[in-house]
Amino acid sequence: MPLHDLGPESSGQGRGFRAYSAKHLDELTARAGLDQATRLAVRAVATVLPFRTNDYVLESLIDWSAGQADPMYRLLFPQADMLSAEDIGPIAAMLARGAPDEEIKAAAREVRMRLNPHPAGQLALNVPELDDEPLPGVQHKYPETVLVFPKQGQTCHAYCTYCFRWAQFVGEPDLKMATDDVARVTCYLQAHPEVTSVLITGGDPMIMSAGVLRRYVEPLLGPGLEHIESIRIGTKSLAYWPHRFLTDPDADDTLRLFDEVVAAGKSTAVMAHFTHPRELEPPQVAAAIRRIRSTGAVIRTQAPLIRGINDDAAAWSSMWRTQLRLGLVPYYMFVERDTGPQGYFAVPLGRAVDIFRDAYSSVSGLCRTVRGPSMSTTPGKVCVDGVAEIAGQKVFALHMIQARDPSLVGRPFFAHYDPAAVWLSDLRPAFADRFPFEPEPERLIGPVPWEAELLARAS
Repeated sequence: MPLHDLGPESSGQGRGFRAYSAKHLDELTARAGLDQATRLAVRAVATVLPFRTNDYVLESLIDWSAGQADPMYRLLFPQADMLSAEDIGPIAAMLARGAPDEEIKAAAREVRMRLNPHPAGQLALNVPELDDEPLPGVQHKYPETVLVFPKQGQTCHAYCTYCFRWAQFVGEPDLKMATDDVARVTCYLQAHPEVTSVLITGGDPMIMSAGVLRRYVEPLLGPGLEHIESIRIGTKSLAYWPHRFLTDPDADDTLRLFDEVVAAGKSTAVMAHFTHPRELEPPQVAAAIRRIRSTGAVIRTQAPLIRGINDDAAAWSSMWRTQLRLGLVPYYMFVERDTGPQGYFAVPLGRAVDIFRDAYSSVSGLCRTVRGPSMSTTPGKVCVDGVAEIAGQKVFALHMIQARDPSLVGRPFFAHYDPAAVWLSDLRPAFADRFPFEPEPERLIGPVPWEAELLARAS
């Protein structure tokens, strides 16, 4: 079926951009060869987790002849078994009998609340205060870095099935992080000279027009913010809509803004998400990269390790080598976060270490700027350095790349090896009675887990 027959939605993203939402899923999954029952289950999953894609992604990145076995299809389309049958079966039955929308939405919301929508203390621990009032839409977890979530940038050109920011996109106001109060953000930054880097994130800030993006970026170049050394923009647009930097009506205006940031003496870093080598293949991607780099901006690359999509060393070494050839800087391999369908996509930490090591050992030193596998946890970014045998014990060797407590950065520590472990909470300390980031035993009242203790101290 031709895609234009599906009645795509116009999103104002420039000539040629067409977005497809959950209402198009039945036709699109039929194109992948899914039977009616499976398509119904996929629609049920999409009532809980978000779905959005576009023409460029559908025609340039997916191998439709492989159907749902294609890794890019799995990256972009919900899978029938992403969530438990106990959660999805009742919703599928509601869809089949044509239940009222409100009944379906209520059931979907119940499931969402069980999926840890905001992991690592994002709402309880990371929201800063200005004049004794919370500053919504801003996260300040590490002393030197502040994250800003522009209100107009809380969607994407297409959604990844594994996305840990899924709660931003499901229409739940209580779960959304967003701000349009640039003045308060600027005041907060002026009052915090320890902040040297601002990350504008989402969603995807590059969904915004150049004019709106300028409203958030330009104030960071003003007086009183000389301590801001770098401005980062987190985006998947190079993979999902490279035309944003090529042929969109405001592509040139966007690049001029990057020019201005560099000319103001700030480092401009585009934090690009590439999850699979195929995302780097279309010629538009290389052309967009050349234009961005011509402004003096640096492009750093990152992605999580995802089962069924990129969980082999060849995929990562191919990505890193291609990225290097295009002038990009490999930055992070992340571990799938403890939210949403983590159980479906997670790779055991022991296997993650093997994949990272095998890929890392097959690339040149210029690619070895990459770090990982890294878990973005409540106390900080925990890197799994490897598996070792020490004093007769098989253990994970770990260290903190970043931490709420800066004194913990770089300190090695150990955990008992567990072949099933996929996250920090699955691990037990080795050669010690607690991990370095855990509170002192005398500070605990009863059997309170360390994450709950951190949350309690923030409340």
